[in-house]
Amino acid sequence: MTSASVVTAAMLAIGDELLSGRTKDKNIGHLADMLTMVGIDLCEVRIVADDEEAIVEAVNALRGRYDHVFTSGGIGPTHDDITADAMSKAFGVECRHDPRAMELLGTMYERRGMEFTEARKRMARMPVGADHIANPVSTAPGFRIGNVYVMAGVPQVFQAMLDALLPTLQAGTPVLSRTVRSPFGEGDIGTPLTEVQKQHPETSIGSYPKFDGKSFSTDIVIRGREESVLAAAEADVVAMLDAISRARQSG
Repeated sequence: MTSASVVTAAMLAIGDELLSGRTKDKNIGHLADMLTMVGIDLCEVRIVADDEEAIVEAVNALRGRYDHVFTSGGIGPTHDDITADAMSKAFGVECRHDPRAMELLGTMYERRGMEFTEARKRMARMPVGADHIANPVSTAPGFRIGNVYVMAGVPQVFQAMLDALLPTLQAGTPVLSRTVRSPFGEGDIGTPLTEVQKQHPETSIGSYPKFDGKSFSTDIVIRGREESVLAAAEADVVAMLDAISRARQSG
């Protein structure tokens, strides 16, 4: 019986530029790394266009299925930055200029000697009832509403917002991993490795083939949330590889 706690998450990456290939996403991998460190399982990632109905449909599906939903993109000053409107529609609330965000941005632009234009004011819009996610890079805040965390698409800003957000979130038991090097290819270990996985349902066992130009080998990665569970699975993987070696030598 395991005492490990599991907390789940999804990511929704928003932007036509991601789907056209013009922008190469850097936020998904960073989010996955950071969530793994704190014990949150990233279970699903979706990429949608700058289309309000598509965003609403996706966020409503994800927020009901996972503990946390992280979004990136679509909260800038241009006409196609519609994420705030879509989130408001998804939660059934009005989208307004947030007074505190207006003050933060107004002060920042005044300090820089720049006009606080209507376009720039768009970055202060968010659903009524949303809370800020701090933006130490460029001031314009992200926001959180329910279990959805809405952040910028620019990687530097996304990462800074995530750093501010993560300590405030419910997390679970971090996933541990061990790697066993196999001198055999996946074709040799596939069937017996399946049996090992069945014997250790509290772990996730993955196989990652390698080729050095002459022969195939495999990294077998065992993941779990308890050391004792990992150790038992690792021992059976090692025993499996020993059995294959002995069978080859005797053959």
